[in-house]
Amino acid sequence: MPPELDPRLTPARPDLADIRLRGQVEAARFVEGRRARIAVPSAPLRRRPEPQAGLDTEVVMGDAVTVYDVSQNFAFAQIARDGYVGYLPEAALGPADPAPTHRVAALRTFVYPAPDLKRPHVAHLSLGAAFAVDGREGEYWRLANGGYVFAGHAVPLDHAEPDAVAVAERLVGTPYLWGGRTSLGLDCSGLVQISLECAGLTCPRDADQQERALGTALPPGLDGLRRGDLVFWKGHVGMMLDATRLIHANGHHMAVAVEPLAVAVERIAEKSFGAVTSIRRWADGAAA
Repeated sequence: MPPELDPRLTPARPDLADIRLRGQVEAARFVEGRRARIAVPSAPLRRRPEPQAGLDTEVVMGDAVTVYDVSQNFAFAQIARDGYVGYLPEAALGPADPAPTHRVAALRTFVYPAPDLKRPHVAHLSLGAAFAVDGREGEYWRLANGGYVFAGHAVPLDHAEPDAVAVAERLVGTPYLWGGRTSLGLDCSGLVQISLECAGLTCPRDADQQERALGTALPPGLDGLRRGDLVFWKGHVGMMLDATRLIHANGHHMAVAVEPLAVAVERIAEKSFGAVTSIRRWADGAAA
């Protein structure tokens, strides 16, 4: 694969590749992927088609994907949200239509078989999961694919939270999970991605991608920071809660935690990722 093509974002293998990559990569055959959508509450995307392979990221209900190959219960696919490529469980896939109309705005909610909170729930959905609404019964949305969700836990798909940092604050205490991007477990870049997406902003998946794509770089130093500034290390990212405090999902606390930036900088320099590589500010509160 040419070095300019990021393998995380390039749907290509020696035996097959996306037809749009013809002339850019070598492959035995080129295929046009088919559209699909995640039909389960959440699913892992792994770097290899093996149940024990490392977790690269996660998808949630409603996520659009392009499927290039299915073999031995795994789908080789690309996530529409951020372009990530890997292997999903075939059982997680459903039809591309109907397209979602609403998404979960609560940290998590339940799917019920009827519009009745006393009925045993059939699934739980994480913050950001999306679904198509087929009507309303009392206080519940009736889902086009079956089941009911409490309407107060969902918002229209195009709703944008006014403050991405406030979304991150709601996730304080969520356990750390490498590759996680649901309210049951998050890694550092997953926290940033889901917080910005809830605010209506496009955000890459990994910290190095976010460092290249988001906002503008500030001068070196830890002074003059403000809410929402992103602090990057080689392999790590956090978000400023205010001028002095950082919120980040990290392996030291094994959770999403808030701590003084100076404390985090000293510990991280000594024990893990080294020095801060950059601090970036969103342009007018949005991703550049």
